Amino acid sequence: MGKVRTNSGVLVVLDHGGRIPLHRQIEASIRDSIRAGRLPRGSSLPPSRVLAADLGVSRGVVVEAYQQLAAEGYLASRAGGYTQVAAGPSPVTAGLRLARKIPPRIDLSYGRADVSSFPRDAWLRAIRGALSSAPNDVFGYLAGSGVPQLRTAIAGYLNRVRGTLAHPGQIVICTGYAQGIALLVGVLAAAGAKRLALEDPSSGDDALPAARAAGLEVTGIPVDGDGIRVDLLAESGADAVVLTPSHQWPTGSVLSAPNRAAVLGWAAERGAVIIEDDYDAEYRYDKTPVGALQGLAPDRVVYAGSASKTLAPGLRLGWFVLPGQLAEPMAEAKIAADRGSPALEQLALADLITRGEFDRHLRRMRPVYRRRRDALLAALNRRLPWLAPAGVSAGLHVVTWLPPHLDEAAVVEAAARAGVGIEGVTPYRISHPGPGGLIFGYATVSEQAIAEGVNILARVIGEL
Repeated sequence: MGKVRTNSGVLVVLDHGGRIPLHRQIEASIRDSIRAGRLPRGSSLPPSRVLAADLGVSRGVVVEAYQQLAAEGYLASRAGGYTQVAAGPSPVTAGLRLARKIPPRIDLSYGRADVSSFPRDAWLRAIRGALSSAPNDVFGYLAGSGVPQLRTAIAGYLNRVRGTLAHPGQIVICTGYAQGIALLVGVLAAAGAKRLALEDPSSGDDALPAARAAGLEVTGIPVDGDGIRVDLLAESGADAVVLTPSHQWPTGSVLSAPNRAAVLGWAAERGAVIIEDDYDAEYRYDKTPVGALQGLAPDRVVYAGSASKTLAPGLRLGWFVLPGQLAEPMAEAKIAADRGSPALEQLALADLITRGEFDRHLRRMRPVYRRRRDALLAALNRRLPWLAPAGVSAGLHVVTWLPPHLDEAAVVEAAARAGVGIEGVTPYRISHPGPGGLIFGYATVSEQAIAEGVNILARVIGEL
């Protein structure tokens, strides 16, 4: 008795020494698989010649089995010689589950770029180009720093647009900012760092848990209209600090020139590392862009950027420009984490940058976001003029401060019940209390919906 299990795409068990004809055994195996749901409707079966070779039988035996199952309605022949399952349950597909909960009817919460404007045609051309021209080595295991084409393109773009002093050899490509900051914190901890400073308030969703997981103490440093309080940073004993100097998140303040000089002096004196999160610098509307801090002290500043706000967070591509002594440990940490980010996506992004498609996409999106920002400011001025907005000249959000008699959490909860999603500032504070505030995101909402959302918010606040 001999049992043969095919590896050609469908499981068939044959007993060559049995009394049941071989074609009947093949029929029974395929029929049972269809009934059990192992072969859902629409599944393709291997060509008769391939299945026959795998089973060690003549092709006629398989053809006879296929014909009988087709006559019973289990199989159907398709154009091009394909045989597919025509009966049984439909295939079970996984539903799309987003990292965020289902958004409210009008979502003014912060955190997203308008992914509906993703340059699909340009990306498709870039992916095809990568597939047709990529060297074979790209499809193997790569260095942790990422493909050289993207690192070269990123260095050229940042030096040209953000005023950095970036070299391709000091860039590490990561799976977004979240992975990069986690890897970097681990590298700093291994090098002896004990304490990490964060702006307060700040978006600590990534750096804060990474620091705690690495055993670092975390301290919050208040910010004001000129950015982080460098005098308090100097007293903190921190070995590294995460800054958003070009557009502080969420207050929108810009690190002033004196504070820039002071924080660089602090880092040089203490031997500390500055991590510059340049999360939305591509979007400035009313003022001249502020150059990256890294360009002033590339030996002390780690520059972090990603495609999340410019293209789409689903690409999961980020880049860290590191001082020389950190580049190799960071690349090694990346290899240990996941053996490197997907190569084709890296090549596609490199193509978008070098061909100018990335710049063209940004030029298309800036006026779109500016119109939505202007609609938000106009609606606030019309319905809630006492809510003075801040940080309006750049980015994808605006913050407004609440008067003392209004409870931030009550406003956010009441707005949610009315179908408007909005976020408060308090959840982003680390250790220093401060006034309540509201964070308005406008990137993904139409101008009409923005006006309607502010109208609802004004009514809700009036009721409170």
